[in-house]
Amino acid sequence: MTKLVGKNVLITAGAQGIGEAISKHLIDSGANVAIHYFSSSDSANQLVEYATEKGQTAIAIKGDLTNETDANALIEQTAAALGGLNILINNAGSLVARRSLNDMDAEFWHKVMDINLTSMMFVTRAAAPYLAKHESSSIVNLASLAGRKGGHAGSLAYSTSKGAILTLTRALSAELGPQGTRVNAVAPGLILGTSFHNTHTTKESADQTIAGIPIQRAGNANDVARAVVYLASEYDGFITGATLDINGGVYNM
Repeated sequence: MTKLVGKNVLITAGAQGIGEAISKHLIDSGANVAIHYFSSSDSANQLVEYATEKGQTAIAIKGDLTNETDANALIEQTAAALGGLNILINNAGSLVARRSLNDMDAEFWHKVMDINLTSMMFVTRAAAPYLAKHESSSIVNLASLAGRKGGHAGSLAYSTSKGAILTLTRALSAELGPQGTRVNAVAPGLILGTSFHNTHTTKESADQTIAGIPIQRAGNANDVARAVVYLASEYDGFITGATLDINGGVYNM
């Protein structure tokens, strides 16, 4: 419970939905945090205030992570404000919209890939030298059950990008392992109460999915946050290249 006290953590898209829950759990675990946001400035600043009241260092940083310059600046500002970087949580991502293969165009395809995958590469590449300054460090990537199963109708681009994150996680674990950085992922299933599912999932679809979940409920943001915090705390452990599925048992492999 004390492994994260004083550790410096960056959470991308850390001010809404699952990201907000992750940020709060990390603050409650004693970490110093840099909370990246794109539009959720109020929530980001509230989290900074929450951490500051606990005596921890915190900063909110705005940026478009599909922009390489913004991604590099995010890491530089984080390291400067916190005094270094121990843990990176790559949470930023979006389905954008549901679109089938017949309706797919290059612009939409690249937009989804840039938001979910290319941005993660930009941030991780910039962060790796800072993580390497410590004997042990950790990265946790947010994938999705959609990356395992292929997702629901209209999520072709999103599911493909999330499947790529599973492979990116394994590749990074091999490449960054020698510098002491462990890289893992989580793959959440149906997580209700977030803007993602409020926007893109109908009640009928959610009910149908829940009916097939062995524990007979949807997940929530805290279910994911607890798992992320656990993997983040394994910066000095033996777990790397792994993906933790968080789906109530609806799918496992």
